[in-house]
Amino acid sequence: MAKGYWVVHVTVTDPENYPKYVAAANIALQKFNGKFLARGGQYQNPEGNAKARHIIVEFESYEQAITAYNSEEYKAATALRNMFGETDFLIVEGQ
Repeated sequence: MAKGYWVVHVTVTDPENYPKYVAAANIALQKFNGKFLARGGQYQNPEGNAKARHIIVEFESYEQAITAYNSEEYKAATALRNMFGETDFLIVEGQ
């Protein structure tokens, strides 16, 4: 079964309150066994446009990545994320 990944690019617009989103998102990630592969850190942007922060989360399957995103737990986190940052969010099937 193919793994699933969240690939998230964020520019935090309210650093003081952004930790509220992180705490809420962690509830969904724990429930659905999401594993951080990248979370912030250094990056280069040799082409195109980039936001300031990059996150990759691995799930056991593509379906589980979708289920986690659509969960009530993550919907609550999304509302916070949208208040405190600008985001591009992808759900990607892996190998």
